[in-house]
Amino acid sequence: MLAAFRQSIKPKRLLLIQSERTPLMRLTRLFLMLAATLLLATMVSDSSSFAVAPPVLPNPMLVYTGAPEYFTQGAKNFIRYRFTVENFDSYPNELFAAAPALPPCGKNTNSSRTWVDIFEQRGKRLYGFCAFGKPADLNKIWFALPEDEIPPSWIYIELTDRQTSTKYKSQLAETTQ
Repeated sequence: MLAAFRQSIKPKRLLLIQSERTPLMRLTRLFLMLAATLLLATMVSDSSSFAVAPPVLPNPMLVYTGAPEYFTQGAKNFIRYRFTVENFDSYPNELFAAAPALPPCGKNTNSSRTWVDIFEQRGKRLYGFCAFGKPADLNKIWFALPEDEIPPSWIYIELTDRQTSTKYKSQLAETTQ
C-alpha cells in the first residue's frame, strides 16, 4: 500500500519540478506577462482619456504699490492698502475666464475660474476677489481696514484655480514702504 502511495505522488512531484524550473525562468515569464499586459492596455486605451496636467505657472510676486488711500464708508473711516503682482503677465487669460459651471461667489454665478485671496502673515484671511476677468486685474489688489486698526506687517496672496484645484501662493509682502 505504501509503495502504491509513493507511486501516485512521484508523477505529481516530477510535474511540479518541471513546471517551476529555475527562479530566473519564473521571473522572466512574469516580466514578459506584465510587459504584454502593459502593451495591450496602452494599445487599447484612448489617448484622450489621460488627464492633462495643468501648466506649471510661477507663484505671484506681490508688491506694495505705495501710499495708503483714505476713504469713508457710511460714518466710518478706512485705509485701503494697494498691491500689484509684478508677474501678472505670466498667467493665461483662461485662468480668469467666467466659470458658470463652478460654484458661485455669493450671488455671482459667473465668477471667475480663479479666485484671489489676501492673507495676513499668520494665515488670517483679510479679503478676496472672485470676479477678475483678466491677468492685468492682478494689478488692482487691495484690502481695507478701519482707520484706527494697525495693518499686518506682512501679507501674501493665494490664487486658487478652482477648475484644477491648484493654488499659487506669493511671497510675503510688506504693507508699508
